[in-house]
Order: sequence, then structure tokens, then C-alpha cells
Amino acid sequence: MNKIENIGITDSKSFALASKVKDYFQLIKFTLSFMVVFSTVVSFLIAPYEHVYTRHPLLSVLLLFVAGLFITGSANTINQVLEKDTDAMMLRTAKRPIASGRMSVNEGYIFAFITGLLGFAMMWYLFNLNSALVGLASLFIYGFVYTPLKKVNSVAVLVGAIPGALPCLIGWVAATDNFETGGWILFAIQFIWQFPHFWAIAWLAHEDYSKAGFKLLPSDKGPTKFTALQTIMYSAMMIPIGILPFVYGLCGITSMWILLGCNLWMLYMSVLLFLKMDKASARKVMFSSYFYLMIVFLSLWADKIIR
Repeated sequence: MNKIENIGITDSKSFALASKVKDYFQLIKFTLSFMVVFSTVVSFLIAPYEHVYTRHPLLSVLLLFVAGLFITGSANTINQVLEKDTDAMMLRTAKRPIASGRMSVNEGYIFAFITGLLGFAMMWYLFNLNSALVGLASLFIYGFVYTPLKKVNSVAVLVGAIPGALPCLIGWVAATDNFETGGWILFAIQFIWQFPHFWAIAWLAHEDYSKAGFKLLPSDKGPTKFTALQTIMYSAMMIPIGILPFVYGLCGITSMWILLGCNLWMLYMSVLLFLKMDKASARKVMFSSYFYLMIVFLSLWADKIIR
């Protein structure tokens, strides 16, 4: 009987531990954080880091990934602490650990402080102070400026695009310890990319966002022709920006054509959204934007390896 009880207690503890780990993964929005850190790591690999670090490139990438995950996870935790009430209103976010009450606000703040401090310290000690400061700026803008601004005005999307693109600059500065043109070009690519990407998401989740009081689409009336037109405009802006890596020597002619093709595809998807004005078209813009970022950055990295 005692053995059975012990097994039951062990199983219960294992389940509780697994549930807690799952909650922390939800707290840092692991999938989103992974995408963000992906940009940081690839930007690091694109930058001319070889003359700066003697450690093995794979080790640098792993350390940068962990540090970036801590900083991004901290920002996402602050976001969930501040939005616990609005998260509880939306079907998509109601089951998040703080919104659902499985985790306290204080626990969230403590976790955000520890992960943020660890991320900052790792970036400073393992790479350089400049990259650590950019990471801290990204965390602050996302957590304490963008998050509360979402309920005030749609300019929040513009503000949020800054910390959304800073991971590229973090990766470049971590590699080079300077703010060269190459880092700003990568920043610009990801900065402009966020507008069609995020507006497609906001189009699909408009009802949920409106219920929570978020103002994220460029039109007060929601998914309108004006919103679709803005998506076209920013997608078109991606075309000249996509040529900059070639102009400044970050890539060769092949990568330039790949970037141009990706940018034209995003523009095409945005035009279809304007013509059809439906959720299916918005979903295509959203998924296209995910593939866009992956293809563009991997293309630039592959070009560096080949050259």
C-alpha cells in the first residue's frame, strides 16, 4: 500500500512540475521568442564576427540564443503581467498562466526580473556592453511603452516595430561591438516587414482585440480598404530596402534576386488582400510573412558562407 501511495505522490509531483514548466514556456511565449532570437542569431552570423571571437562559432550561437531567449522571455512576461485582465477577456489568450490565475502577478514580475537580469549579464559578459544595452532598450520599449500604448492608439504598432526589429541590431552588435550600416540594414528589413505581418494578424484577431480595447489596425473602423492599402504601401517599401544588402556588400546577386522575389510576393499577397478583403487573404499575408523572414535571413547567411 505504501509503495502505491509513493508512486501516486511521485506521479503527482511529476505532473505538477511538468505543468509548471509548461506555464513558464507559455509565459515567455516560446514560439514567438524563438522567432525573435532566430533573427538575432542569424544577424550575428551574417556580421563579420570571425576577427572578434576566438571561441567556436557554435558555442557563440548557443550562448547568444540563451541570452536572447532570457531577454525576450522577460519582455513577454512583463507583457502578460500588464495585460492579465485583457488576456482573460480574449479566447486566444485566456489560458495564459497569469490571466487564468495559475500564476501570480508577483511570480511573473520576479521571473521577468531574473530572466531580464540574466540575459543582460550574459550579453555584457559574453559579448559586449553595447549589445546588452540594446537588448535592455528592446525589453523596456516592448514591456513598458508598446504594451500600455496598445489601448491608446494604433501608433503602438509603429512603436512595437522598434523592439521587434532590434534583435537584428543586437545580433550584429554582439558580433562586431559597433553600430555599422549592415546592422541597421537588417534592422530596417525586419522593421518594415512587421507592418504587413502584424496587420494581417490584427485583421484575423480584430474581434478579440476590440473586445480587449486594443487599437492596432490603422483604421478605427477595423479591417477596411484603408488598412489593406497601408499593408500594400509597407510591402512596397520592402522592395527598395531589400536591395540595400546588395548595395552595401552584405550579399551577392543571387541573394538580391531572392530578396526581390520575396518582396514582390509579399506585395502580391497584400494586393490580393485589398482586392478580396477577407480573412483568407489576411491569413495568406500572415503565413507569407513568416516564410519571408526565414527565407530572407537564411539567404543572406548562406550567401556569406558561399562567399
